[in-house]
Amino acid sequence: MRMVGGLVAGWACVLIAGCAGGAKNEVIVMGMIHGGHRTNALYDIERVKEFVRAIDPDYILCEIPPDRLDRAEREFRETGVIEEPRVKMFPEYVDAVFPLTREMDFEIVPCAAWTKPMADARRKKMASYKTDRPEDYAEMSRADERADALLEKERLGEDPLLIHTDRYDAIIKEGLEPYNRLFNDDLGAGGWDNINAGHYALIAAALDRHAGQGKRFLITFGAGHKYWFLERLRERKDIALRTLGEFSARP
Repeated sequence: MRMVGGLVAGWACVLIAGCAGGAKNEVIVMGMIHGGHRTNALYDIERVKEFVRAIDPDYILCEIPPDRLDRAEREFRETGVIEEPRVKMFPEYVDAVFPLTREMDFEIVPCAAWTKPMADARRKKMASYKTDRPEDYAEMSRADERADALLEKERLGEDPLLIHTDRYDAIIKEGLEPYNRLFNDDLGAGGWDNINAGHYALIAAALDRHAGQGKRFLITFGAGHKYWFLERLRERKDIALRTLGEFSARP
């Protein structure tokens, strides 16, 4: 009788997802190198596909703006070729994620807060800082160059398993610190903290919609965004963060 009662109670927990808040969703953050996927032998398109297949996500949260996804999906469905300008920029989507929809069952969720007017305004302001704020611009450039040199020296920028390390994230964060401190507020929506907050709001909303469902989410943004997202994802108690290395068949 005790066993029967326990089974009934257990099923009730599953049905209403109330006893333990439901099953935690799993989240994997996979930093992309965009055009580098077509030139980097260690992290090429086939390696991207290899990871996606191994992860087998229910949802892929992509660096695609919500207003650009419908056209990209329609073009891929009708011709197999994506011409939508923003999506076309990312080989990981046009050469890997979209083609994988033909063999896998996952939903593409657009989570980029990017807009063209915002990007145009940011580009114009950054160009002006070279002459209007030369000291600030020089400080930003030096930090960026130091970060690039460290990544090259420590060979962290090509192997995907090394890109997905705390050391990589620390170098990127330090390299972006002057840019963020000096220009974020002035750049408005296009500032570093500001755009990441916009991206993350869409990511968090997607996770919230499926809270307690025990699904697997793969977040695919440029690797530079990775540390920003991870710092906030680690604060969530309703998800289980997993690392990319757990899904690699290669050493």
